[in-house]
Amino acid sequence: MGNGKWWALSPLLVFLTFYLVFSLLAHDFYSVPITVAFMVASGYSLLLLRGMTLDERIKVYSKGAAHSNLLMMVWIFILAGAFARSAEKMGAIGATVDLCLWALPPQLLLAGMFLAACFISISVGTSVGTIVALVPIAVGITNTIDNGQLIIDNSYLSTPLLVGVVVGGAYFGDNLSFISDTTIVATQTQGCRMSDKFRLNARIVVPAALVVMGLYVAIGWNTTSYSAQPPSDWLLVLPYIVVLLTAIMGVNVMIVLSLGILSTGVVGIIRGSFRMFEWMTAMGEGILNMGELIIVTLMAAGMVGVIRQLGGIDFILHRLTRHISDRRGAEFSLAGLVVFTNFCTANNTIAILTVGTVAKEISQRFGIDPRRSASILDTFSCFAQSIIPYGAQMLMASSLAFINPIEIIPYLYYPFVMCLFMLMAILFRYPRKYATDSKVLSQS
Repeated sequence: MGNGKWWALSPLLVFLTFYLVFSLLAHDFYSVPITVAFMVASGYSLLLLRGMTLDERIKVYSKGAAHSNLLMMVWIFILAGAFARSAEKMGAIGATVDLCLWALPPQLLLAGMFLAACFISISVGTSVGTIVALVPIAVGITNTIDNGQLIIDNSYLSTPLLVGVVVGGAYFGDNLSFISDTTIVATQTQGCRMSDKFRLNARIVVPAALVVMGLYVAIGWNTTSYSAQPPSDWLLVLPYIVVLLTAIMGVNVMIVLSLGILSTGVVGIIRGSFRMFEWMTAMGEGILNMGELIIVTLMAAGMVGVIRQLGGIDFILHRLTRHISDRRGAEFSLAGLVVFTNFCTANNTIAILTVGTVAKEISQRFGIDPRRSASILDTFSCFAQSIIPYGAQMLMASSLAFINPIEIIPYLYYPFVMCLFMLMAILFRYPRKYATDSKVLSQS
């Protein structure tokens, strides 16, 4: 393999520099639209294609953006957006929260919040949505309510602790959910089925979640009284149950999302949450909400196509793998690559999308199972996203709780334990079944 050309990677450096410099100048990592940063970097990348006409340069860029796997991601994003918004509009989130809290005894308050966050995030596929739904509840729990509803010992249950419980649980689903954009991108870029990636990933992170659950049980044992009401309408939980069960059964993700959308419409109309046209409006809003992600996906893929044409992929592969002698080292390199990129972009989906092609090249060279590489990218990107105080999730959580995001980080037990378990899985080649060579599995 050749060394490639280091300057072929300069579009990525232009993107990172533009995004970071202007964000730092504005003291806000969300003041600069990431679409603008990718547009500037994409325009610069076209200038590097020397000896070509403008039409030829655009064709190279467009070819990278038109890959069949990438377009499949776009269709899934559209369905995921429609489902998420229509489910929110019909009141399914509130009903699901009530169900989880009502089902657990008082001494399991912290564990119950964690379980609720895990269940909601794996059902809706978004950490931000889970945080928006549960952080206000977490904040309310930390206030002593002497009206027979809730009395707790505040010396044990602080606001940062309970917010950390919610944020940690939110990343459980962000990492595992079949409709999470990180899972979609990770599986599509690595060429494996979501159900296969789920089975592997779950064997590593579910034990981590159980360890954290035990820790929360121990911490929250001083809860003295707790009372919650069951969901006012149990049928509102049905769409999430449909999505979760069909996804675990290994049904095609597009069918899973379609069934979820259909169930939100049927239940929402029957229960009077909305009328037919309001349901359609909700779906349209959800699709539009995915617009930025779709645009960034296309531009990032186009830019990577140019980088590949210029020899940048070969250069990265040579540099990353020249000191790697085995599969274990290659897996650690994948982890480091996605974490570094995530710190720069403050977006775990974009981080996976940016390094996905390179990660697949490394995986194929060292015989890493695509299910394993997808799990590594997804897990470590979620870990990195959870601990950066300027990430959307942490900013949202701290804003709702009226605290500094730095206060939350020490209580993010699950992300840290999840990272530790994944590192041990790489170090000790666990699970053995997935640590050997395997043919690439296509999305089903």
